[in-house]
Amino acid sequence: MSILKEFKEFAVKGNAIDMSVGIVIGAAFGKIVSSLVNDVIMPPIGILIGGVDFKDLKLILKGATADAPAVTLNYGQFINSVLDFLIVAIAIFMVIKGINTLKKKTEQTRTEPK
Repeated sequence: MSILKEFKEFAVKGNAIDMSVGIVIGAAFGKIVSSLVNDVIMPPIGILIGGVDFKDLKLILKGATADAPAVTLNYGQFINSVLDFLIVAIAIFMVIKGINTLKKKTEQTRTEPK
């Protein structure tokens, strides 16, 4: 079997197409979550802790010189990334939980005696 024929069979299978649609939707969802965290959640938290923008939170490890920029540990960006991850993980968990609940209901209706 030629590689081209094998690839065609793989690409036409429903699972490959479903997976690609899921990846595209997941990437778009990731952008939405990043915007939610950066533009909606973090500004009020920054105001509550004294008007700090989390993107600017960093620890300077070595000051800037004429030849090199400062070396910094950008923990504010890390906090944003952790919140992005947590929101995505919770959303995926809720979707999978809903799917599993629907599967259980479907299985119960199939196994009930008539």
